[in-house]
Amino acid sequence: MSDLGLTHIALTCTDMDKTIAFYRDYADMEVVHDRTSDGTRVAWISDLSRAFVIVFLQTETVARPLGPFAHLGVGLKSRAEVDARVAKARAAGVEINGPTDSGPPVGYWVFLQDPDGHTLELSYGQEVEFTVQSA
Repeated sequence: MSDLGLTHIALTCTDMDKTIAFYRDYADMEVVHDRTSDGTRVAWISDLSRAFVIVFLQTETVARPLGPFAHLGVGLKSRAEVDARVAKARAAGVEINGPTDSGPPVGYWVFLQDPDGHTLELSYGQEVEFTVQSA
């Protein structure tokens, strides 16, 4: 892996442990770095598929959550996997928009809200890799 190109996005959260659990459960991400710097907890999470992390900084409030349309997108292996995570999110009381089947190249997708209102999209059938390789 190389630290070239897009390497991270940084967002704030109010409860690091809840945030880490949300992204572990719905986006298959894990903590790759966790520290407290000047009294602020900072964690980097990744799905380990590329040199890219979401950096979360714990703060008292989240003034501008990522959304409603601005979002982080995570591709899953199947439509059934999207549906299983939607069912899990519904049971947990997570706010959901979808799922929606938009056909190629957008695919089957759903928006979930993380504990601070940041939007996470789970999808199947998006053609991002194909589109980038074809460019």
